[in-house]
Amino acid sequence: MSGSGSTSGGASGGEATGGGADAGARDRRARLVVTAFYLVQGTCFAGLLAQVPTLQHDLGISDGTLTLILLLVPVVAGVGSVLAGALAPRVGSARLLHVCGPLVALAVLGAGLAPTVTILYPVVAAVGLLLGLVDASMNMQGVEVEQRYGRSLLNSFHGAWSVGGILGSLAAVLAHSLGWSLAAGLGLVAAVGVAIDLVATAAASGGAPRPDAHEAVLGLVTAERPPRPVNGVPEPTGPVGRERADVGASRAARPPWGPLILVGLAVTIVYVADSATSNWSTKYIQDALGAAANVAPLGLAAYLGCQLLGRLAADRQVNRFGPVAPVAVGGIVGAAGLAAVTLAPGPWVAVVGFGLTGLGLSVVVPLAFSVAGRLDPEGTGVAVARVNLFNYVGFVVGAGLIGGVAEVLSLRLAFAVPALLALGVIALAPAFKVAARDGVASPAVAP
Repeated sequence: MSGSGSTSGGASGGEATGGGADAGARDRRARLVVTAFYLVQGTCFAGLLAQVPTLQHDLGISDGTLTLILLLVPVVAGVGSVLAGALAPRVGSARLLHVCGPLVALAVLGAGLAPTVTILYPVVAAVGLLLGLVDASMNMQGVEVEQRYGRSLLNSFHGAWSVGGILGSLAAVLAHSLGWSLAAGLGLVAAVGVAIDLVATAAASGGAPRPDAHEAVLGLVTAERPPRPVNGVPEPTGPVGRERADVGASRAARPPWGPLILVGLAVTIVYVADSATSNWSTKYIQDALGAAANVAPLGLAAYLGCQLLGRLAADRQVNRFGPVAPVAVGGIVGAAGLAAVTLAPGPWVAVVGFGLTGLGLSVVVPLAFSVAGRLDPEGTGVAVARVNLFNYVGFVVGAGLIGGVAEVLSLRLAFAVPALLALGVIALAPAFKVAARDGVASPAVAP
């Protein structure tokens, strides 16, 4: 926010003066821009996943080879997240996002154009690398906007990702209904994604006055501004993932690993449950519970729909009660939902259980990125990139763990694993408050 005038805790703070009005307009534009990138990222990711069966059929990929290809994405995405953490302090997270966002959409199209499995491997690796870069830089920008507003916003951003996921899935349904080829279906997703990203990038840099020494514009080189509390916790002095005039100074105060690991463990648990639901819910409802083919996908639909509803409602609760209570309650609801899935006597109980899982665990990941931003005393974005790594760890562990338990015991008992792990979210909830405090213990002032 602008350093001139007093500000309130809302989006319109500081608009009493002309400069404040300009700053408020830029903040609103920044929020819309970041929301657009979350939306496109969700659309591209889900659009590609929804076409995996078609990709497997067209290229004659075996189940074993498909498993390796799918695991390649989160592994390489982890590399992309680390790379984003290294690049953001030097070039700015906004520039990373604006460049890599459209490239994700084009890489997704490339997967649909790959003529052989041999060519598909490097294309999928490129998809994973770009997904990691965008995931990290996108959340850095989300944290930056949240800190400008002085209230919780990360859940609404991740809600936009969930909306994009639904749109990506519907794009696959549309392509199949019209008899389109794989390339045409993914081409639609890519074209829409690139168009939205380019418009958002233009909006980020156009139509705003150049910042002076006391003002920052998202998407440009950001400058210092007075700290503003989020949920009662002052933000770090420096913006997130911004360019540094003195790289050596940015290395002086590194984000601590200890609190990040605690928050990251909660993220890993959530993604174990997310991976289990995404990969196995339909099969579980149909094969283990005897549901019809048109009922089985409703478990995943309930999970995604309730996840969206939870994220849209969570920011208000976080602003009222702080982060700890929503995370703890979310862990209880998520564990109860997975327990219902495990014990379900029939398909409809499982569908309700998956819905409760999505609703309860929806708040954890956005809040993890929020407190990671507070753990970064110089606003380099490194803490956000580190937490993002736990996303991919959870996805990989979840895919292998659930499949392994299902092979040895049963798919029903396999869902008991994330149900028990979800209790860990309750135990880790206090780390979200501690992380926020620690992140501003010794704020550094950039030159």
